[in-house]
Amino acid sequence: MLSSLNIDKKQLDSLQKGNEVKFSTLNGKEEKEDNNVKAGISYGVGYISGFLIYIILFIYGTMVMRGVMEEKTNRIAEVIISSVKPFQLMMGKIIGIGAVGLVQFLIWIGLTILLRFVLPLFIPGMSETANVMNHGANEAMQQAQHSGAFNSLLHGLSEINIPLILGCFIFYFLGGYLLYSSLFAAVGSAVNEDPQDAQSLLLPITMPIIFAIVIMTKAVNDPTSGLAVFGSLFPLTSPIVMMARIPFGVPNTVPYWQLILSMVFLIAGFMGTTWVSAKIYRVGILMYGKKVTWKEMWKWTFRKN
Repeated sequence: MLSSLNIDKKQLDSLQKGNEVKFSTLNGKEEKEDNNVKAGISYGVGYISGFLIYIILFIYGTMVMRGVMEEKTNRIAEVIISSVKPFQLMMGKIIGIGAVGLVQFLIWIGLTILLRFVLPLFIPGMSETANVMNHGANEAMQQAQHSGAFNSLLHGLSEINIPLILGCFIFYFLGGYLLYSSLFAAVGSAVNEDPQDAQSLLLPITMPIIFAIVIMTKAVNDPTSGLAVFGSLFPLTSPIVMMARIPFGVPNTVPYWQLILSMVFLIAGFMGTTWVSAKIYRVGILMYGKKVTWKEMWKWTFRKN
């Protein structure tokens, strides 16, 4: 039969040697790329969330301390305490500045949305520029869709629990702020006219925040390590470290018992620091002309009356 088609044995052997069929599996490679994309997105969301809380604790905690210092140095606190209790005055300061922070966030979000839609009405050239940018973005998006990178990105975002992350962010923002702002208020009540006194008293408060950001950089690389678990449970570091771990997945990476225990510890830590700060605030807000140390402030905590 082969001879009738003018095909000899040598030609047949050459075809068999030169055209071998090769098989390759793509599912494993695609799955690995999807896991890498998800890990990258989780890394970015966790790092940004933890760093935002880190900034919030410093900015608004310092605002509470400066507000208390101003009331004390201007002798306004003496007049206010004649009408309300020191604990009520301290909590009013903490809640008031916290509410200001929330309003500022809402204003920034509102202004961003407003500028996006209002500016093109007053600046005609901006709408044309936006159209050109949108056209270029659409072309880039189409190219990304053909390459498969866009689908991997969407798949990675779909596997991240955004509502859980937002809910936990609000909880740890409020819990961390209330915990640290009470300590900042205690320092502000013990400081006199010299701002240098506040710098020396702030060290025990700022060190846990700095340690938390250091642990967070380790947690985003290895969210299941012992250091990451400890940092996410310890109340002084949990607002930053836990927010860096949650985007990696609950309950796969962060079990529910760790998340619930972290929240319970944070609430207990806030209640404890508020009790200690109220004791210090009650004595320090009316004390003038004396440089105070943490040792003496600790004695105020157990003073009767």
